[in-house]
Amino acid sequence: MKAMVFPGQGAQFPGMGQDLHEAHAFARDRFAEAADVLGFDIADIMFNGSEEDLKQTKVTQPAIFLHSVIMAEGMGDTFNPDFVAGHSLGEFSALVAAGGLGFAEGLKLVSERAQAMQTACEATPSTMAAILGMEDADVEAVCAGTEGIVVAANYNCPGQLVISGEVPAIESACEQLKEAGARRALVLPVGGAFHSPLMEPARERLAQALEAAQLHAPRCPIVQNVTATPETDPEVIRQNLIAQLTAPVRWTQTMQWLLSEGVDDVVEVGPGKVLQGLFKKVDRGLATASAVVA
Repeated sequence: MKAMVFPGQGAQFPGMGQDLHEAHAFARDRFAEAADVLGFDIADIMFNGSEEDLKQTKVTQPAIFLHSVIMAEGMGDTFNPDFVAGHSLGEFSALVAAGGLGFAEGLKLVSERAQAMQTACEATPSTMAAILGMEDADVEAVCAGTEGIVVAANYNCPGQLVISGEVPAIESACEQLKEAGARRALVLPVGGAFHSPLMEPARERLAQALEAAQLHAPRCPIVQNVTATPETDPEVIRQNLIAQLTAPVRWTQTMQWLLSEGVDDVVEVGPGKVLQGLFKKVDRGLATASAVVA
């Protein structure tokens, strides 16, 4: 069985998508459509911008979404998964690729999501930290006992969990986790506490946009971040996408569920190979590959 998975924020790199733009007319059409939807020339930033330019949240999320969806479209008949899934932002790419959401509407939602998250980040000094080499339950226990807002945010793979919250609470939790035996507790260079209660204003803003969006049943189940279970019901998918902003990304659990269902072939659709690496941490012998545009 085959799963096709879509990366999230952090997979961007300067020059991303330029090869697709140069080689394929359909890709040039998508870039032009994206410029109309976003109101700025995202292709120019993707192809010619610096790493700093690409780190702007209003650019990063649409850029990764655009790259991923173009790759999926370019696969043609070889895009034939039994399941799709996406890490955080990648869930929107996965849904569009699987036919559950139109391209333009998906891009509008991603842009609204990015701007809402950026605004929420600016409201409270907050950040995230990667915790390596500890059991999830032990990290959760330290977070629960730390003063202030700090929660488990990204379950990336066994032994790798990202926490999210207010800056003082993150710093305190990191010190406690190091004392408790974490191999590393590293504050990340991000501007906010994604997938935490501090994203509530962004969740409310995205909810309004998602409630108005036209969602359809995807061609195959999408395994969603919030539940790590497969969904095809458009209304359930909608509510899970809304909840995702303040809930943890259960990627470890998503990978474990896919493997338990007999998935033995994973294709990463979009920039980078981060998700392939995470799957290999769960099953070293698993067949993984990057998508190839026909």
